[in-house]
Amino acid sequence: MLVNLRVSLVLLVLCGLIYPLAMTGLAQVLMPVQANGSLLTDANGNVVGSALIGQTFKDPKYFSGRISSIDNNAAGSGSNNYAPSNPALIERVQKDMQAFLTANPDVKQADIPADLLTNSASGLDPHITPMAAKVQVPRIAKQRNIDPAKLNALIDEHTAGRQFGLFGEQRVNVLELNLALDQLK
Repeated sequence: MLVNLRVSLVLLVLCGLIYPLAMTGLAQVLMPVQANGSLLTDANGNVVGSALIGQTFKDPKYFSGRISSIDNNAAGSGSNNYAPSNPALIERVQKDMQAFLTANPDVKQADIPADLLTNSASGLDPHITPMAAKVQVPRIAKQRNIDPAKLNALIDEHTAGRQFGLFGEQRVNVLELNLALDQLK
């Protein structure tokens, strides 16, 4: 009985205290940005979000990200995961498509990229495709009185390639893009 208690206490201290502290210290030394949540700041140095978690931008002078069913609350990640034939999904997509077309009158329905109308599995995806960003250029150019070519160049600057050149698709982090957009004069 006494041996069991000693082993439990040693394992508790080792696994519950020493190991987490060592890993936290190692992470802070080797990759402090990631260990602290990949936080992004605005021009004034204020933290505005994480590069890993998508945000909803409703102001028409900003790029919009993917549809989210969690409403900027990362504590409740997830999606409804409706089947393509589910009437609730069809209704939601049609409503979101209409809202997008109203906000972007220069865009034809057939030109709306799918990632602007679909959820990611977690509801937290911070990325959109370069095409999803470029389809929003006419609206943002009008709102900010900026040359569309300048916006397209900004999108190209913030487009990340496939991981290791093989996996995934090209992507644009919406928060990083919008922070860069605010830096434009």
